[in-house]
Amino acid sequence: MKIATWNVNSVRSRLEHVKGWLQDNPVDALCLQETKAQDKDFPGQAFEEIGYQSVISGQKSYNGVAILTKAPLENVSAGFEPIAGAEATGDLDEQKRVISGVLDGVRLVNLYVPNGSSIGSEKYEYKLRWLALLETYLKTLLETETDILVCGDFNIALEDKDIYKEPGDKAIAKHIMSSPVEREALQKHVLDIGFSDAFRLFTEEGGNFSWWDYRAASFRRNLGWRIDHHYLTQSLCDRALGCTIDSTPRKLEKPSDHTPVIVELSS
Repeated sequence: MKIATWNVNSVRSRLEHVKGWLQDNPVDALCLQETKAQDKDFPGQAFEEIGYQSVISGQKSYNGVAILTKAPLENVSAGFEPIAGAEATGDLDEQKRVISGVLDGVRLVNLYVPNGSSIGSEKYEYKLRWLALLETYLKTLLETETDILVCGDFNIALEDKDIYKEPGDKAIAKHIMSSPVEREALQKHVLDIGFSDAFRLFTEEGGNFSWWDYRAASFRRNLGWRIDHHYLTQSLCDRALGCTIDSTPRKLEKPSDHTPVIVELSS
């Protein structure tokens, strides 16, 4: 089974890119983030034409998540509330950032983690609250399920080697997506409760990135960040065959600033 994650930065603007990539890389599931389309405007028919069905949770112009699969997803839920409960969720489902379903016995959780804007801002505090609720959500799933894959745009580079800057550069600690508090939150709310970074099961070296800013010729110069992740429970770590980053779509005309990350699991 192959599962990919890709922040497409507008599914309608990048429709031909996504369709082309799926035809060249017929994964079993593609988790999309930042679809930027209301449900009624999502181009599901275009994906059906190439053999994929869609489950979606979108909103106009911002955010939005979707999962494209060859086989039907079971037990689909959108948002935190169906799993974490209304009281715990509060206002954190107003932005469409979570969708989940079961494919061939594996629970796929597709996330678009808030960016946070700037350290100490209201959006930064929102991001930290959101990550704390993610722990509640995942722990609830873990009570009844063992095979869970959590993927998406996490907007956090966990280690210095996940950023183009030299390791130990003090400026990293002052940058959104790499501040110590964000890294500690990702560690506490995801890894410490039983998940492992699939990419790091196979690749220890730095210099492997999934996002490049549009400015300053960042892609050409490989000034990137690794902020798109797959996190696996131990049972899925035991089935993991590989995890790779495909930078090919970033070379296209008017691409997303992110590129797909693919994990392969044995049956």
